[in-house]
Amino acid sequence: MSSDIVYLDTSALAKWYLNEPGSDAFVAYLKAVDVGIISSVTRVEMRSLLERRRRMAELDPALEARLFAAFLRDFANGDLSLYPVDDARYEVALQLIGTYPHHPLRTLDALHLGVAQHLGAACLATADAVMADAARALGFDVKRF
Repeated sequence: MSSDIVYLDTSALAKWYLNEPGSDAFVAYLKAVDVGIISSVTRVEMRSLLERRRRMAELDPALEARLFAAFLRDFANGDLSLYPVDDARYEVALQLIGTYPHHPLRTLDALHLGVAQHLGAACLATADAVMADAARALGFDVKRF
């Protein structure tokens, strides 16, 4: 794979930690990525996602804690590059929502797209159809899992 920057949306990255449809394809993809970027928003979303799965009885509390610890280790070790969301990205997200009204972007998806744009990511990996469509409209190469 080229050295292009790939922005990893939480919906795709979750497939690295959870066995769900698309996990095998995402794991193979991520192993081939040179630079995988996540934002500080991803940390909050991943925590929320795992907590929700625990509440739905898909994960027990011990597994939830192990999975979140593994996620934290992955960016602490540099396996994932973490980019903080600065205030300017919120303005970009606001503009994206207004510029692409036919793509029903949620708040955090717009923030992810603003970060990915700012970093010059060539590709965005996601499992979310709305995010994929909006990313394509913005000119990203989209990998959907």
